[in-house]
Amino acid sequence: MAGLDPGKLTVNKIVWPGTHNSATNKIGIIFVSRPFAQCQSLSIYDQLVFGTRVLDIRVQEDRRVCHGILKTYGIDVVLQDVKQFLSETESEIIILEIRTEFGHQDPPEFEKYLVDELGDHLIHQDDQVFGKTVQELLPKRVICVWKPRSSPQPKAGGLLWSAGYLKDNWIDTDLPSTKFESNLHLLSEQPPVSARKYFYRVENTVTPQADNPVLCVKPVTGRIRSYARLFITQCFSRGYGDRLQVFSVDFIDEDFVDACAGVTYARVAGLA
Repeated sequence: MAGLDPGKLTVNKIVWPGTHNSATNKIGIIFVSRPFAQCQSLSIYDQLVFGTRVLDIRVQEDRRVCHGILKTYGIDVVLQDVKQFLSETESEIIILEIRTEFGHQDPPEFEKYLVDELGDHLIHQDDQVFGKTVQELLPKRVICVWKPRSSPQPKAGGLLWSAGYLKDNWIDTDLPSTKFESNLHLLSEQPPVSARKYFYRVENTVTPQADNPVLCVKPVTGRIRSYARLFITQCFSRGYGDRLQVFSVDFIDEDFVDACAGVTYARVAGLA
């Protein structure tokens, strides 16, 4: 968001570049299990420097990050990277989604842990945030969405945001055309960003399937990565451009971030 006036940039005008399974750069065992679960090659800090503004973090009961049955470093590494980035910037807002991975139990007292670690940076859960400018939110800079499996959801008005504030529709396929068209169709069913009181995520990813001989993440998801700009173009040509909000990808690159930023700049200028 560098170069944009935080006094004019409202939260609902931003197209947020996100990463899918953000903290998997060191998942599993290198050359053995890692290729089957790694969705990002950069650390959380490097992703943020690159331009990522929505992080998708999965945890297990011992507070370690995981992807399915494979695990990696602790959540403390993620939070330290986030805090380092915040200390080096002035007006960047981050959406930090943390969820308990499927098949795992919630970490004990995890909501308290997150508040203790991030309290000074947290933006309170508030429907009015979507219409506010970045300047109005400062110096608070983190929207933390905590999605437990069995523990109570964060309370309304609290420091953490509940699951309903970041929605998506996961399409489990390794076919780029199926994912591309399904993403467009499901996005078309959403209200415009100006009328929404939640974030809606579209993931420009495809997923290895058990009935396909290629099971490594990178070659499979690579089938769709180059179509990110085409997806944005199709959103506008089909009349859904005012609904695009969070756009996520595996193995994020500069072109993806630039494409998202371009739409944000156009919205602020009144061109989109």
